[in-house]
Amino acid sequence: MPELPDVAVYVEHLESRLVGQALERVRLLNPFVLRSVTPPVAAAEGRKVTGVRRVGKRIVIALEGGLFLVLHLMIAGRLRWMEKMAKLPGRITLAAFEFSNGMLVFTEAGTKRRASLHLVEGEAALAAMDPGGLEVLDASAEEFARRLRRDNHTLKRALTDPRLFSGIGNAYSDEILHRARLSPLAMTRSLSAEAVQRLHEAARAVLVEWTDRLRAEAGGGDERRERGGEGHAPYSHRSASIGFARMDRFEHTRSGGSGGRGRPGCARRAVSPHAERGRHRMQRADVGEVSPFPDDEPERAAGPRNTRRHLAAIRGEYGGGGNRTRVRGRTD
Repeated sequence: MPELPDVAVYVEHLESRLVGQALERVRLLNPFVLRSVTPPVAAAEGRKVTGVRRVGKRIVIALEGGLFLVLHLMIAGRLRWMEKMAKLPGRITLAAFEFSNGMLVFTEAGTKRRASLHLVEGEAALAAMDPGGLEVLDASAEEFARRLRRDNHTLKRALTDPRLFSGIGNAYSDEILHRARLSPLAMTRSLSAEAVQRLHEAARAVLVEWTDRLRAEAGGGDERRERGGEGHAPYSHRSASIGFARMDRFEHTRSGGSGGRGRPGCARRAVSPHAERGRHRMQRADVGEVSPFPDDEPERAAGPRNTRRHLAAIRGEYGGGGNRTRVRGRTD
């Protein structure tokens, strides 16, 4: 499942393509993707896009008149940018949004229809879809500590709970815990102030680092530097067939629950690196603040495995396929 860095890059690509364009037609090829009743989806047609934003792990396309299209990709959902008259990609297409400059196609691989589309009216209705998680990048250390200790859970559960923290799932929670050298089994209320501070710094560093890395590797780093960070179109597409136009295979691991994205060295298992390094180490570790990894362990290659697929898809270099694994976990 795409998380904060992935969705942030998605939003930037969409923003550069859609803002100011009119939504001419909405085609629902699978009626079950639409999870809202009022207003009718036809009410969105003919309105211009005023902005694109992220709410948790959801992508929100704002339209004139206070309407919002809310897309949740879940595990296997993908977005493709195509020519208006292009042939839609078979049975996996859920919906197609025809704009004045092209067509945004919402697809989902597999048979489990988890991806969803809502059309809501007004900021209040949109806010009701927000689980209420804290935005880590905007929160102070004190706010982070209060939210972390609100309930007594394991660190893994707390970080991936969308009601506690926004946009963090299996993949980046593992990155954060490894950076902070904390056990995923540690209980939130048993952590010292120093450990909480370390966790907050690690969370901010990982999310910023991977957002910047995804943005740069997707092709937007140089142009953003040239623009001085201004504007809403930071990507320099190499050609008409590369860039967001080829985000047709923005892969997510198919699983029975949460995203299940493993590290590069865990290509066939797609489990957390902590489990990969040996469950017995965590069982013997002090669940208070001791990392289950020895201090002399070599640094592992950074980054969730499927992040490489996301980037290759954005650049139009990924040809599909991949392992299909089942991982138990969240589906939010």
